Amino acid sequence: MRRPTHLITLSIAVTLFVSLCRPSAVAQDGKLRLHVVPPQAYVFVDGHAISEASKCRNLKLSPGNHKVELVNYGYTPQVRDVVINPGETTDLEASLVSVSSTVSGPFGAMTIEGASRKAVLLNGKTPDFFVGHGDEFDHEWGWKQELVVPPGNYELTLLRGDTESWTTPVTVKANERVVVRYPNGVSKTVPWPRGEKLTSIPRFTVGTASASVAVARPTAQLSAATATINCGDSSQIKWTTTDAPQVEVTPVGQVASSGEQSVRPTQTTNYQLTALGPGGKVTSDATVNVNTDVQAHLEFSPAQVQYKQIGDKVLEEGNTSLSWTSTNASTVSIDPVGSVAASGTQPVQVKPKKTDAGPVDETMTYTLTAKNECGGTTSQTATLRIVGSIAPPELAMRSVYFETNVPLPNGTSAGLLQSEQDELRSIAESFKRYVAIDPAAKLMLAGHADKRGPEKYNQGLSERRAQAVKQFLTDQGVSAEHLESQAFGETQNLSSDEVKDLLKQNPNLSEEDRSRDQWRFPTLVLANNRRVDISLTTTGQESRREFPYKAQDAAELMDRSGPASTSPVQLAAKTEKVTK
Repeated sequence: MRRPTHLITLSIAVTLFVSLCRPSAVAQDGKLRLHVVPPQAYVFVDGHAISEASKCRNLKLSPGNHKVELVNYGYTPQVRDVVINPGETTDLEASLVSVSSTVSGPFGAMTIEGASRKAVLLNGKTPDFFVGHGDEFDHEWGWKQELVVPPGNYELTLLRGDTESWTTPVTVKANERVVVRYPNGVSKTVPWPRGEKLTSIPRFTVGTASASVAVARPTAQLSAATATINCGDSSQIKWTTTDAPQVEVTPVGQVASSGEQSVRPTQTTNYQLTALGPGGKVTSDATVNVNTDVQAHLEFSPAQVQYKQIGDKVLEEGNTSLSWTSTNASTVSIDPVGSVAASGTQPVQVKPKKTDAGPVDETMTYTLTAKNECGGTTSQTATLRIVGSIAPPELAMRSVYFETNVPLPNGTSAGLLQSEQDELRSIAESFKRYVAIDPAAKLMLAGHADKRGPEKYNQGLSERRAQAVKQFLTDQGVSAEHLESQAFGETQNLSSDEVKDLLKQNPNLSEEDRSRDQWRFPTLVLANNRRVDISLTTTGQESRREFPYKAQDAAELMDRSGPASTSPVQLAAKTEKVTK
């Protein structure tokens, strides 16, 4: 065992106390006069061990503020702040309150020899770990002077003054007495039969020439209000200890001797309470389990929608909603929506990626990712199917024009000149591609006749014209189920002003052309009314009323007489007569 090193006392100007309770030679010092009960209480000044109060009633201290601690095992310590003035005496009176409880066995004992007036501390070096002074534990004969402790391992520390400290380990077994000799350490261990007879004894007993200090083993109890929590939730840990001046909860840190605290672990955590006192060290633990699992659900309702677009016009756009739920998650995001609340519903705009004409059959996938700060994560997906079609914006088509009185009632003429057949072939090819994209599309064929002739005749003529166009389109491969016809006779004839506007709008005519044809304008009005208009039923698109003035057979289309030598009035009369 290494002997202690004695340091030279610091200069008089900064000396806290001089020669431990002996008179000071420094005139500026003041005096602290102590009146302490019990007189065996030990005095610490500014953390330094001085002496028992009965041996140091007048304490010389340097001027200023000082912290005085009065301790005696078995009593509640007192801490006083005192102010020392130069050359003055300050009185300090204190009565320590005893701790009434007794200490239960099993027991062992220590005898400490050669410690004189030194403070005896177990398992620590602050006044909280004080158990007595050397004169109280220095022999085991006659009048008993003994330190009674629970069996265990101890760190024995002797203190006096501001520099003198000595520490040695001591192991005490039940019903054995360990003799410690300062400054050599443990000198022997002997049986201690008296320990077997002891069941419980007071913490502090003092007589004329005897003293007994029974040190209590610390107690510790730790519990968690909620043993299992979800990530992000908290639990309350609560602890109580006795006889333990140093209490720590791992991983919280140093805590008061008793208390409670809210904890919010991010993973399953074992909290351990460690209570350290003069009587040893005890522990207690409690586990808070953290549920890190994240639950989530994502779905579309409905999961399939119809989409229909013709040109830039969306005719059908199905409605759907995206709904989701999540639990035990701190952040939730949906790709491609972004960050969202833990649960919710929102409408989804349905627009296919496809932009060109053709059938639409696409799947949109949304992915929900939910996480928590505890490392839990989950991912859920939902798919939305979009079916439908995108049709071209418009069909390239103009109205089809006929010669006077064509087709004839007897069907002797097909009724379509070459320019109009070419136009219908182009319309047929375009429409067949269109209907492949939009099977619901239909062409409406509306026949018209000029104002000459009886109304009944003109009605039949317009019907024959619509049928002639329908037959030609059918011959080109257009299904009859996509063709409908109607006839208006002369009831929807274009007026002269309307024909003038059509002439102005015709991109194929120059100003010279329009001026040259003014002399035959009445004929042009009649020619513009011998037509079949074509419209697309799904969009309402109508054929251009653009008379083919530049066609090679334009003169035949404009001829007021037409291929039949009989005038419309005469032909109508003949038809009437035959019918009758």
